[in-house]
Amino acid sequence: MKYPYGTNILITGASSGIGLAAAGLFAGAGYIVYAASRHCDESIARQSSLPGSIVNIRMDVCDEESVRLAHEMIGEVGIILHCAGMGIAGAAEDTPEQAVRRQFDVNYFGVLRVNRFFLPGMRRRGSGLVLAMSSVAGRVPLPYQSHYSATKYALDTYMESLRMEAGRFGVRAALIEPGDTRTGFTAAREMAMPEGSPYRDACKGAVARMARDEQNGAPPLLPAKAALKLAGKPNPPVRVTVGFAYKTIMFLRRVMPARLFEKVLTGLYQ
Repeated sequence: MKYPYGTNILITGASSGIGLAAAGLFAGAGYIVYAASRHCDESIARQSSLPGSIVNIRMDVCDEESVRLAHEMIGEVGIILHCAGMGIAGAAEDTPEQAVRRQFDVNYFGVLRVNRFFLPGMRRRGSGLVLAMSSVAGRVPLPYQSHYSATKYALDTYMESLRMEAGRFGVRAALIEPGDTRTGFTAAREMAMPEGSPYRDACKGAVARMARDEQNGAPPLLPAKAALKLAGKPNPPVRVTVGFAYKTIMFLRRVMPARLFEKVLTGLYQ
């Protein structure tokens, strides 16, 4: 195993799902993992016979003071893996603004807050890697997931810009795009729709279909493995789509007429 960015990694959202899978995988590969989440017992370091170690860190990506304190405790890291995220389902027209802002606060602004504290150390050292667990939804929007998709679109654009800007300082950036994945994300998804919304029944049906697809999807270890592979590359690609089926979808997105692709997606979730 090569460590072009060192062996210290910060993983956000590490108490469940892809973040939890990644924490164990990186520790097994010899990394010192700072597993950050809102819900953790900092008195317990998840260490076993693994070559590396896992240190629990309490951090809320939506709270700047929490991120600052975590940074003081951790110090510099060579890699950041952003896995913290949440989902809100609702119609593009009438999802309450407060819910949309909360969605962006976690999925987008949370990444910015963490980077603001940890990137300066990478720049000073002349080496670092920022990985963001994005989503296929960042390039293939789905009905009743418009605001979730918008956070991932924003994240994708931000990461591509960061890659160009910070590259001159030796800091790399890359996106990981999973499709349907079996995690607690499905059960935690919130319905944000006002009473009497004309979209209510259609939204419930579409979200039920999404939930079935997610629970029949790939294990969280699959995107975690993609992150570990990127961590060993001195010059990682801009993005990695996880799973053959989703690579095919991305290909069809590029080659199919936009109206036909839209018709196919609409039909899937009616």
